[in-house]
Amino acid sequence: MSLLSLNCRGLGNPAAVGGLCNLLRKEAPSFVFLCETKLCSTELHKVRNKLDDYEGFAVDCMGKSGGLAFLWKRKYSCSIVSATVHYIDVEVGEGEEKWRVTGFYGWPAIQDRHLSWQQLRILASSSPLPWICMGDFNEILYSTEMKGGSRMQWQMNNFRDAVDECGLRDLPYEGYEFTFDNGQGGDANRQCRPRSINVRMSCSNGRELALERLCET
Repeated sequence: MSLLSLNCRGLGNPAAVGGLCNLLRKEAPSFVFLCETKLCSTELHKVRNKLDDYEGFAVDCMGKSGGLAFLWKRKYSCSIVSATVHYIDVEVGEGEEKWRVTGFYGWPAIQDRHLSWQQLRILASSSPLPWICMGDFNEILYSTEMKGGSRMQWQMNNFRDAVDECGLRDLPYEGYEFTFDNGQGGDANRQCRPRSINVRMSCSNGRELALERLCET
């Protein structure tokens, strides 16, 4: 099983859609969470129709920002539990094999980040199932996850507190250490690794969720 979390920064042009389709055909992830699609759900379903192996669910953008989508391979049994402009919560499987995956898009504005952690705690308390929470939290856990610029310590502390209280744990990361680059040169360049995937492996009956492979983008 593999997962892909991607901040699209817009899927409004053929090149972006083609790049996404090529990526999914190459990596063939089991589950895909897309944020900042900047598309309405009708437009997003047209994109999904280009991918024969996937089912999906989408949340409309708001004006020229936002927009979420969650895709899964047809061989998986999935049901949408709830969704807002900031997350899509999904149950996977049936009976004792059931587990949960949430695609999460954190509030971008610093003054609103506390709403992200409040929502994360609500999601954590809503089910005892093994849980994967992936997406763009718009925050980092440690200052070493940023190159250029600075981050207030309290911002990172608040995120770490939420992760701990939700019983989540960060998954090891492989590859280039930063996944975001603002594209500017010199002193204006900013790179960071916004946290994308956290896992609560075990549930109340002690069963654990096994992850064979993980894609983080």
